[in-house]
Amino acid sequence: MPVAAQAAFLKAVRHVIAHTEDVGAGFAEEVRRMHYGEVEARSIRGQASARETVALLEEGIEVMPLPMLPMLKETLQ
Repeated sequence: MPVAAQAAFLKAVRHVIAHTEDVGAGFAEEVRRMHYGEVEARSIRGQASARETVALLEEGIEVMPLPMLPMLKETLQ
């Protein structure tokens, strides 16, 4: 990957990490709760299996898979 592309990717990942709440493995459940008005909507991130992601999309819940390496969850310099 060219250096400029790497820099752009890291900038985007930093933004996502800084502006979202990590709900971990409970992502699918939490995003459903937000979608159906059970909890206030907010920016979240977490993990979902491919099957969970497809199910969310089929329910009309817009999600976007974003690959994040575990090392990127640490403070980025």
